[in-house]
Amino acid sequence: VQLQASGGGLVQAGGSLRLSCAASGRTFSRCAMGWFRQAPGKEREFVAHISRSGSRLYYADSVKGRFTISRDNAKNAVYLQMNSLKPEDTATYYCAGVQTILTDVIKTRPDEYTYWGQGTQVTVSS
Repeated sequence: VQLQASGGGLVQAGGSLRLSCAASGRTFSRCAMGWFRQAPGKEREFVAHISRSGSRLYYADSVKGRFTISRDNAKNAVYLQMNSLKPEDTATYYCAGVQTILTDVIKTRPDEYTYWGQGTQVTVSS
């Protein structure tokens, strides 16, 4: 599976962005998907997870209530709707995927994912 993230940009605090991640390959529907972010000088951190079917969602506390992850298996895509953006959300955002037969397991560590997109930059100005 190859992943291509897009949708980043520059936005003022309080604004919104929608990130997209397009996947190639026939196994997307068997992949749990996640979004991570990495700010300069910091470790890559978990943002959101969605199960294979989309029925189970999980968020980092820092984005809960502001960000929404979703997927469209027919389009081989996963999305991250980001609202009420804050300057501390500034980072490069990565989509990631892992094939799994376990439908309900939540994966929050980068080393649990196999496939990674190239990243898209999100900058939130104050």
